[in-house]
Amino acid sequence: MRSNEPTMSTPLRTLIVDDESLARLRLRTLLGDCNAPGATVAAEAVDGEQALRLLDQGDLDLVLLDIHMPGVDGIEMVRALRNMSHVPAVVFVTAHAAHAVTAFELEAVDYLTKPVRAERLQQALQKAQRFLKERRGQDNTEAKDTLLIQDRGRAERVPLSEVLYLKSELKYLTVRTALRSHILDGSLADFEERYPRRFVRVHRNALVAREAIRALEKHDGGDEAEGWVLRLHGISEPVLVSRRQLSAVRDALKEN
Repeated sequence: MRSNEPTMSTPLRTLIVDDESLARLRLRTLLGDCNAPGATVAAEAVDGEQALRLLDQGDLDLVLLDIHMPGVDGIEMVRALRNMSHVPAVVFVTAHAAHAVTAFELEAVDYLTKPVRAERLQQALQKAQRFLKERRGQDNTEAKDTLLIQDRGRAERVPLSEVLYLKSELKYLTVRTALRSHILDGSLADFEERYPRRFVRVHRNALVAREAIRALEKHDGGDEAEGWVLRLHGISEPVLVSRRQLSAVRDALKEN
């Protein structure tokens, strides 16, 4: 049984997405000529909608993706990928160079223009392999991380995976788990920079664990003027959401 991510000696399980059959055939042929890490074509799709169904059904490493296709195009498809639990590496393969900036804003691994040369495809495969390896390493590191809490002469390690939110209170952080609150000497900016995939900023003084988000609700009354709160799994108290962070919070809620 193979792991969720490929090793350096394992071919990348690849989905080719292009509405032109000759373009799909050329990519398949070029992939067969590539050296290690190499790739194996697991499936093909003629548009973004079919590709999303295939990705939802199977565990794939890489998508070679055209942009201009009928129905759901390549850009729309990559935006929809964010809702999936296992997101593959994406390499755009297109006849149009105009979308390169958008592609990299969507965290594409590479952007190839047609006609694709074998050496450029080989470079893209290597980038995809590095991307997947780095992501696997980041996931493993974060899963093992703990916070050392010092409280009245007592030290306690709290797994980062148990933290529901972090709030900045004067010079300290409140670290909230489902069981209790802790006080930690640190900064929100440091946590936001180190763990961007685990926490989302919801307020200038608060980060929330993405996986803990249960619901976003309209907040009426009280002294706060923001107007929105988050409900989290495991605790009853809401967390205020600022108007400035509302868009990012909605995106995080879609990912869950």
